[in-house]
Amino acid sequence: MGFDLTEWLRFQAADKHIAAPRIDIAKLSASDNREWLITNGFGSYASAAITGANTRKYHGLFVAALDPPVSRAVLLSRIDEIANGTNLSTNFWGPNNLNPRGFESLVGFTIYPVPTWAYKVGSGYLIKQVAMQSGKQEVVIGYTYLAGKNTSLDPCELELHFLVNNRDFHGETKGSPDWFFQQQMVEDTLRIRAWSDAPELMLVFSSGAYLEDPSWYSHYFWPREYERGLNAYEDNFHAGVLKLTLTPNESTTIRAGLKLEPRAITIEDVVTQAAAQQKSLLIKAGKPKSGSVQKLVLSADNFLVWRDSTKSNSIIAGYHWFNDWGRDSMISLPGLALATGRPEIARSILKTFQSYLSQGMLPNNFPDRGQEPQYNTSDATFWWAWTLLKYFEKTNDADFVKAALPDLDSVVDWHRKVTRYRLHVDETDGLISGGEPGVQLTWMDAKCGDFVVTPRAGKAVEICALWYNFLKILDHLRETLSLIGPDYSELAAKAKQGFQEFWNAERGCLYDVINMDGSKDAAVRPNQIFALSLPFELLSPEQARSVLAVVELELLTPFGLRSLSPHDTNYQGKYGQGKAQANQYDRDMTYHQGTVWPWLIGPWVDARIKIHGRTQDNLRYISAKIAPLKHHILDTAGLGSISEIFDGDEPHEPQGCIAQAWSVAELLRVLTEYPELQMPASEAALAARTG
Repeated sequence: MGFDLTEWLRFQAADKHIAAPRIDIAKLSASDNREWLITNGFGSYASAAITGANTRKYHGLFVAALDPPVSRAVLLSRIDEIANGTNLSTNFWGPNNLNPRGFESLVGFTIYPVPTWAYKVGSGYLIKQVAMQSGKQEVVIGYTYLAGKNTSLDPCELELHFLVNNRDFHGETKGSPDWFFQQQMVEDTLRIRAWSDAPELMLVFSSGAYLEDPSWYSHYFWPREYERGLNAYEDNFHAGVLKLTLTPNESTTIRAGLKLEPRAITIEDVVTQAAAQQKSLLIKAGKPKSGSVQKLVLSADNFLVWRDSTKSNSIIAGYHWFNDWGRDSMISLPGLALATGRPEIARSILKTFQSYLSQGMLPNNFPDRGQEPQYNTSDATFWWAWTLLKYFEKTNDADFVKAALPDLDSVVDWHRKVTRYRLHVDETDGLISGGEPGVQLTWMDAKCGDFVVTPRAGKAVEICALWYNFLKILDHLRETLSLIGPDYSELAAKAKQGFQEFWNAERGCLYDVINMDGSKDAAVRPNQIFALSLPFELLSPEQARSVLAVVELELLTPFGLRSLSPHDTNYQGKYGQGKAQANQYDRDMTYHQGTVWPWLIGPWVDARIKIHGRTQDNLRYISAKIAPLKHHILDTAGLGSISEIFDGDEPHEPQGCIAQAWSVAELLRVLTEYPELQMPASEAALAARTG
């Protein structure tokens, strides 16, 4: 009988109930696309492929947010392990050059409660664990040597080789003979600086003898960057090696981070604390029984971060490379903060974005290097009202809503005049119009240089649907709170009547954009779903059913909605046009031209329940449709999370970020708002077979 990693983790954490599902590694190969990720609530993270290889420039054992949650830098790239002469590391040196092949010694892997690898070493097992603790700018790495039933097992001679760096996580390093990192070893603590005023990386060893061995290891290869058409090579600095001996059932612990405080802590302590923290998150979320919901609750925590510049919470839009965005934050907040029972974080985020309101617009993003926010978004501000309504429904926090209403009123005032990018209310129909050449203001924002891939200036269907709902929500909140203030009923009625301009009678759905010249874009895109899903409907029941039917026929997939119908001549079924090396141009040209977006599953579920009711048959139908997306959480790409996008064509391979905030948030939101959708996969499969 093989080694049972789950049982051992439960023993280690002294909790027989912790979730530690074994990840299937029976067919693990060098090309495996699965990755792991852990975070610390400051924007810092550790991540790599489950094989142990760094397959992206964004991978590293300690990628530190130097100005939380941004200015992220790779400081500790990796640790290469040699146990009793067996090299357990896995490194790429070119497209077909893999050496060593340490993953072949793996006999077990899981990501809960912390990423844990079990390697077969002779007659024993070496367990490697990597953990981060919320609020601490450090990563903890532990190694445990297990004898199993062989009590006479010889000790394990372990060599740990430290590969360090100091670069922006978007960049790469080219080593130089005249560039050597400064090292200082005092007792159990190693201090490393790339140069005199560089951020200092500290490493604390619980045991072993460290020997400096400075040299450059050149030409590490990143397969994922190669696929993205980017530079795929870098150099890492080999700082030195830690040598130690582990007797059977003995552990050693390494801490790596910024300004580490002296504290005695073992890997067992950290794993136990991680398990307790995860249990606490699940308790806050109402102790969900569904395994999918549990995983999504834990995943949600990765995106909730502290922003130093505003002294408040924020939301990272996606890992590895996104920062915090206004649109993504407003859409993600109900799922990430409210569905997880953390309304205080939701309030903090709403308050922060409100404080940056300018000319009736919320910021689109806080840039990665601490510059002033950008306001190039036409929809983030309108999503604000939807998010505030969700917050009020969850918390009944009347005082906070009352305080926000004057600023929301200013949004209406600015749009009735004109705000940035000529965004304004067209007085003839009450709809929002605007935009400027070369500027992308909606969520379909891909550009290739000066070329706009999906030009949507004019009246975009989801922007007008959001505008109408913005007005109706303000009136609804005032009525609910018995407040006196502006009455937007007349303006809303005008917008609803004007919205009929989007009706495409020939196709039985909605036009995507009414262009500046009055022409209409008949491309079948998912943006029309918001006319059905938002709280206040804009269409007749007959129109709504027709729109939903078209969306389901042409856009619905097992992982979300396509961004464009396959029947459209501009449709691209493979992200990056399916090229082995898809550069930025290839990727941007296909980003919204057929790729599947998981976050759109939320609006689709809302729309289908509105139209077909909360009947048992409909709920089973929906549950069957979303079952593959729930399975994806522990199956492919970023384990424990949901990818940013998928290919439009089968088999719908995951693409883009391995962990996307709104992908996680929207599935989590609808699973908690409609708990009937949490039915077991077997029931969902039966419903799918029976139509």
